[in-house]
Amino acid sequence: MRVATLGYQTWGHRTLQALLQSDHEVVLAITHPKSDHVYEQMWADSVADLATEHGVPVHIATKPDENFKAALKQADPDIVVANNWRTWLPRDVFDSPRYGTLNIHDSLLPKYTGFSPLIWALINGEEEVGLTAHLMDEELDAGDIVLQRSTRVGPTDTVTDLFHRTVDMIGPITLDALALIESGRTDWTPQDRSQATFFHKRAPEDSLIDWTWPADAIERLVRAQSDPYPNAFTHFKGQRVRVLKAAVSEGNYGGTPGRVFIHEGDGMVIVAGPGARTGQNKGLKIQRVRLDDGTELAGTDFFPHGGGYLS
Repeated sequence: MRVATLGYQTWGHRTLQALLQSDHEVVLAITHPKSDHVYEQMWADSVADLATEHGVPVHIATKPDENFKAALKQADPDIVVANNWRTWLPRDVFDSPRYGTLNIHDSLLPKYTGFSPLIWALINGEEEVGLTAHLMDEELDAGDIVLQRSTRVGPTDTVTDLFHRTVDMIGPITLDALALIESGRTDWTPQDRSQATFFHKRAPEDSLIDWTWPADAIERLVRAQSDPYPNAFTHFKGQRVRVLKAAVSEGNYGGTPGRVFIHEGDGMVIVAGPGARTGQNKGLKIQRVRLDDGTELAGTDFFPHGGGYLS
């Protein structure tokens, strides 16, 4: 098939790479301009550079304006494949090719529509994550499902681990979904929109630890903000402290959320949870931190003794 791509960062790059290595003819690559947003400076393999290296025409756009539509019309694709395209597409775009537009989204739809699905899924304790190949319609990430692939979330997995596992699934699910479409099948699975959840784009404020959260949720937040992400952080005595590694405490600890309490094994326990005053909660054991100057310390070295509060 003649394929045009809408893609950005490593997600779009892997999609284009798979198509270039297939029997499909890539006739156009549309991508966004580079961004200064912290989440768009990581995993930033260039779709434009890859396309140019392979002689594929490139169009840079932030939204589907008239120039975008003209470039797509001139390319005359049989299908558009999108991955990590950041702006809404109108019907005259996603429906214009013969087979419409196939979107690759990094969640098991209908859950985790929108932005940063792997991060939110890990924070929320999901047992599996994955990819969905679906046909686009006028509602964000809501079209009929062509194919889904999943991977289990282990008890120590970080979002970086999950990124690498799911990004390796992009090429196979893209090509397998295109094969199903090209075969003439149309019996796709409608999404149950009553089960849909929609998440916003993350900002640095979303990495600030709320000590009224249960300790296990904070521990997952730490793993969901592993390097190269901005890291979960808190404040102690006027300085920002990034938490690189943490665990749920073995013992139960009571008091006020955020209290720097006591050493337990290789970390310092912080009182946490909405019912911390009852003494029935686990605490969060901070095992490794990073300061804004880049210094990394064991939790027991940064907190040599209990006392004070994290905010």
